[in-house]
Amino acid sequence: TDEDLAEAYTDEYGVKFSPDRKRLLWVPRDLVSYTIPNTVTVICDEAFYWCQYITSLTIPNSVTTIGDRAFQDCRSLTSLTIPNSVTAIGDWAFGGCSSLTSLTIPNSVSSIGDEAFYDCSSLSSLTISDSVTSIGGRAFENCYSLTSLMIPNSVTSIGYRAFENCSSLTSLTIPDSVTSIEDRTFVGCSSLTSLTI
Repeated sequence: TDEDLAEAYTDEYGVKFSPDRKRLLWVPRDLVSYTIPNTVTVICDEAFYWCQYITSLTIPNSVTTIGDRAFQDCRSLTSLTIPNSVTAIGDWAFGGCSSLTSLTIPNSVSSIGDEAFYDCSSLSSLTISDSVTSIGGRAFENCYSLTSLMIPNSVTSIGYRAFENCSSLTSLTIPDSVTSIEDRTFVGCSSLTSLTI
C-alpha cells in the first residue's frame, strides 16, 4: 500500500522493504541483478513487476511466499531457483517471463496459482514436485517450448486452460490422484501424440 511504501526501509539499490525487513515491497524497474537478503519471508505482490532488465536473481531460503504478479514480465530472467522454503506461488507470479528456460518447483510448494507461468514461452524443462496438489487455471498456457512434463501423484485438480497452447508437448500421463480436469486444459497441444488418463 502507499502507507507501506511511505514507511519503507530503502537499501542502497533503491529496493524497498517493510521496516522489519521481512517483506520485500518494491524494486526499481531498471534493476539488472539482485540478491534478496535472508531477512525476507514474503516477496509482495508486484514487487518485481515489469523489471525487464533483470537477468540474475537469488531468492534465499527464508522466503516462504511469492506474491501475485511478483515477477510478472521479467522478460530477461533466464534462470531461477525457487528455494525449498517457499510454500505458495501466487497468481501470475512468473507470467510473461519469456526468457526463463528451466524451472524446478520444490517439494515445499502445495499449490501453483492461476496463470503462474503464463506466456513463459522459452520454458522447455519443468519439474513439479510431489507436494503439489493443485495446478491453477492457465498456469502453463502458452508455454510453447515445453516438451515434457511429469504430473506427480499428489495432484488432484488441473485448472481451466492449464496447458493450453503447449504446442511442443508430445506425451503426458495424468496420475490416478487427479479427479478433475477443467475445460480447455489441452487445447492447442498440437504435438501431443500420447496421453494416459
